[in-house]
Amino acid sequence: MSEPNLTLYQIADAEIRRCIQAYLELMRATRGLSAVTPEALQDERARVILLTGLGLPGQSVSAGEACEEWRRRQAVPFDPETGITHGVYRNIRQSGARFLDQVEAATDHFSNFDPAFIQRNPHLLPILQHLGGLFSKAALKKQVGSVSDSSISRPAAIRLSTLLKTRVDPTSVDKGQILQRLESTLEGIVRDLVGRVLLESIVDSALRDQNVPFQREHEYSSLAGVVYDFRADFVLPDSERPLAFIEVRKSSSRHASLYAKDKMFSAINWKGKNSSLLAVLVVDGEWTRETLRVMANVFDYVVPITRVTELVETVSAYLDGDTSKLKWLIQFRITPATPTALTEHPPASP
Repeated sequence: MSEPNLTLYQIADAEIRRCIQAYLELMRATRGLSAVTPEALQDERARVILLTGLGLPGQSVSAGEACEEWRRRQAVPFDPETGITHGVYRNIRQSGARFLDQVEAATDHFSNFDPAFIQRNPHLLPILQHLGGLFSKAALKKQVGSVSDSSISRPAAIRLSTLLKTRVDPTSVDKGQILQRLESTLEGIVRDLVGRVLLESIVDSALRDQNVPFQREHEYSSLAGVVYDFRADFVLPDSERPLAFIEVRKSSSRHASLYAKDKMFSAINWKGKNSSLLAVLVVDGEWTRETLRVMANVFDYVVPITRVTELVETVSAYLDGDTSKLKWLIQFRITPATPTALTEHPPASP
């Protein structure tokens, strides 16, 4: 993924997916980090994910050394997000530095900003933006017009070239400072990928690895419920014959109760309409013990993201007919009040 026309976002997207795959293979080989061995840590990405997920620097160590560090820190909670994104940050920082070198070479050490070069290389826009001291999309749009790292028009390239010639003093460009400014852009990219890709991609990859049929939220219109029809993150095998759904949620201790109520109502809504529907919640982050306990009284399975491979085996067994996996039946219906219904179910006395 080092082709020159790829954007920083595209490079980060590809790397996070590779890291997710390495993470899944690590979880599978170590039974969810319950039995880590040097043999399971032959891949460098796996070692980096393990160490940084345990709060250690992502330094170059052998498989045996990484395994020993795990033994020393088994009581430390493993953070999948930190483990996976460490490699992404490292990758796009290297790409950002390479982009800056390309700009330096193509502009004769930041002295000649040819509009044609700018138009042909929109992926270098983040570097040019920070060189020109334009630290937000709003400022960039105001000065240059609508541009992106995938497309820059000829008129916009001319305007950007003029601005850079005015603002950039080639004798005082500090490359280290430019890369430091770029950090805000990189952080935004990674935050977006974590929210859009990371957790759901882990579940997606685990399902695909075991050939379990499913549909993602964007692939179907709705899942029928008692109160309203809505979409789950995953429905299995599909929305026409739903047997299970999977919701994925990252939380903080401050928002755990609010998220729990939202997810529980969704589960009650869907399971009340579909009696044989298996409800699964995959969690990450700082959930409180009480909210997890309460949600486990509605969802058939509430599991951490680190155990998703084992979870998929369970869901696959249910799709194949193992009804013992279904724990809760929710009898929930809404009917109009009629004189007959009121006679059969009189209001409670005050």
